[in-house]
Amino acid sequence: MDPADLLPHREPFLLVSEITHLEPGLYARGVWRLTGDESFFAGHFPGRPTLPGVLMVESLAQLGACAVLAEERFKDRLPLFGGIDRARFRRQVVPGDTLELEVTIGRLSARAGTGHGEARVGGERACEVDLLFVLANR
Repeated sequence: MDPADLLPHREPFLLVSEITHLEPGLYARGVWRLTGDESFFAGHFPGRPTLPGVLMVESLAQLGACAVLAEERFKDRLPLFGGIDRARFRRQVVPGDTLELEVTIGRLSARAGTGHGEARVGGERACEVDLLFVLANR
């Protein structure tokens, strides 16, 4: 599934290439394929390009937003960051890697929710984070 069908994000800030599994309001799995052509690699870091950790967290948040927005009662809302807890970065992610994303939605109310995300490369954990989001009107 194309994440642009659910998210308002567009290039160059759409950080999910494909949704591979979706349970509306509960769970999503997807991928972000890093080609190496992304502009941030040129400056982070010259000679040793590395995906910034904050962009890994953002990609997980975007995938979580897909799970929330796929739920009929939230389709016209906009999930916004409310907080980031316990973010941990376990390995370097480089051009050519495919980031395997997984987000489980926790508490979800009419105004806010929580989620837990993990990103992996080749099955090896690269990042994990607890997310808090608020649901704004579009």
